[in-house]
Amino acid sequence: MSHSDLLPRAEPARLRRVALRMAAASMLTCAASAQVQFSIDWKSQSVSRPDSSIAPRLITEADVLQPGPNSAGTQLAPRIVLTGDLLSLQGYSNCVGHVGGTACQIDVDALSGGDDGLFRPNQAHRPRVLFSVDEWASGHPATPLNPPHASVRNQGNPTVPPLGPGVFDACADVYGDMNLPSPPLGPNFTPRNNTLVFDGNGLPSANAFYGPGLGLLEPRNTSAPFPYAGDNLDALEIGTDLAIAPRVYFSLDATFLDRLNQVANSGSAAANNFSSADVLKRTVGTPAVVHFATASQLGLDRLGVGTDDLDALVLAENGDGIYQRSSAPYDWVNGSTDMLVFSVRRGSAIINQPDSLFGAPIQPGDLLLPPIAGGLNQNPAIFISAEALGLRTERGDASKDGDDLDAVDFEEELSRDCNENGIDDSFDIATGASQDTNFNGIPDECEDKVVEYCPCPLGSKPTCTNLDANAGCANSTGVGGRLLSNIQTGGSVSLALDDLVLTASQLPLNVQGMVFMGRSSRPPTTFYDGLRCINLPVLRHATKNSLATGSFALGPGIGALSLARFGASGAISPGDTLFFQTWYRDPTGPCGASANVTSAIKVTFLP
Repeated sequence: MSHSDLLPRAEPARLRRVALRMAAASMLTCAASAQVQFSIDWKSQSVSRPDSSIAPRLITEADVLQPGPNSAGTQLAPRIVLTGDLLSLQGYSNCVGHVGGTACQIDVDALSGGDDGLFRPNQAHRPRVLFSVDEWASGHPATPLNPPHASVRNQGNPTVPPLGPGVFDACADVYGDMNLPSPPLGPNFTPRNNTLVFDGNGLPSANAFYGPGLGLLEPRNTSAPFPYAGDNLDALEIGTDLAIAPRVYFSLDATFLDRLNQVANSGSAAANNFSSADVLKRTVGTPAVVHFATASQLGLDRLGVGTDDLDALVLAENGDGIYQRSSAPYDWVNGSTDMLVFSVRRGSAIINQPDSLFGAPIQPGDLLLPPIAGGLNQNPAIFISAEALGLRTERGDASKDGDDLDAVDFEEELSRDCNENGIDDSFDIATGASQDTNFNGIPDECEDKVVEYCPCPLGSKPTCTNLDANAGCANSTGVGGRLLSNIQTGGSVSLALDDLVLTASQLPLNVQGMVFMGRSSRPPTTFYDGLRCINLPVLRHATKNSLATGSFALGPGIGALSLARFGASGAISPGDTLFFQTWYRDPTGPCGASANVTSAIKVTFLP
């Protein structure tokens, strides 16, 4: 078997990094989340909380974290994967153990591995915008108050505006956009909603919604006295493993006053001799943190050093570690510049100043680019407006504050796709394509431990017209081969019983075939006359004949058969997810490749 992947950008350095990311992703089952890393702000309750490592360490606002493991249905604290000490932050060791709500001048405001999803003009499958907001966010008033999914509007702050069902959970969550067109998207864009992708604590909120958790503490009620209980997710990186990345890019915190809670920000940037509007770089093997992009290059700090605070960061860096500033949307596509997208914190001097593309007052919920060459002014340009993300704005009203976009990433790989349809689960739920009757962020069809997937619908195999929307690609019989389980007729996914049977049906008569299995899925790729949806490497079970019924079965005893045939590489343990598909000969098949494959089945085994 062989396969190929089309990589999204031409320059060699990025190709290598994307290939590594795809290879890493192929080791995960689609039931698992993408690599999620984040930090929390200095006001969070989890500051000084022991992490969930084997040798626990105390969490700080400078550490890069990953979700904690589940234990008996309760999620443990996040796990530290990169400490602020490795970011060379001055005073880090003295701050370990300080209590959340007491500033210690090591707060990390934004994170990136430099390999974030790349926007291209008019792309069919553009990166999804994943973001978090702070504790004061309430969502745009034009978005539904009660959609059938969690959103910033129904999870945020109910006091801004006064009428709202919010539950103070939004600031520990991660949300995704709702299928935006290609940017730039200005303030006049019709407000879109957003949908929950990762939940702060993985437990039902006051209005019942929840999803895959991050191990953080919720809610964070701003009607209580400062410091507030709960956590605020303050920086986000999905995909690139920052613990092993050659470079980490980040930003530090401002000193100026936050007028909503009447508390000064932590001043970590000034304490480390940088501006809070700079993007910094830490390279593995070097002790120093240096500038990657300065505030002035981004159109910030025009009223003085530290008057703006870069609050969220997306970076697709072209591989040389040196900032080549973009001067117009999409000039980064050929690799000559770097795609650097950012937001600014509430209280920044640039707020309500006109942007250089639309001439619209900048808001803390906007995603910005550096100033546009030949633009209206030398201020940053709005790339994706807050309205497009379903966030509240107060454009032009200096007495009010819009929603603060606190962390962001552009994600090219799916976060979660349990039903294997190539669409993120959260988007399936938000659009009604999947039901979520228990509001747990998992499509109802995935609550079962056996999921049939990989049919051959229109457009999935453009090289040939052997389509079958309900099975694998059509074979010489006129229909597609289908792999089915006996889960509806008494079979189970119990390894102790080992009574699961997988049957390849609708095959040509008297042809040879075999079931093959793997530990991760992949997007459909042409394979003989059909589509393969299992990632390499795969393990091949014994060859069988379809006989006069046009079918053959694997099982019962799949667990025992796999161990006996493949040894340790085929051992199946409780909790393992395996993917199964059938290859079979078809000498007179419609595409002339003399063989085909059935649809596939995903099985999560239990004890």
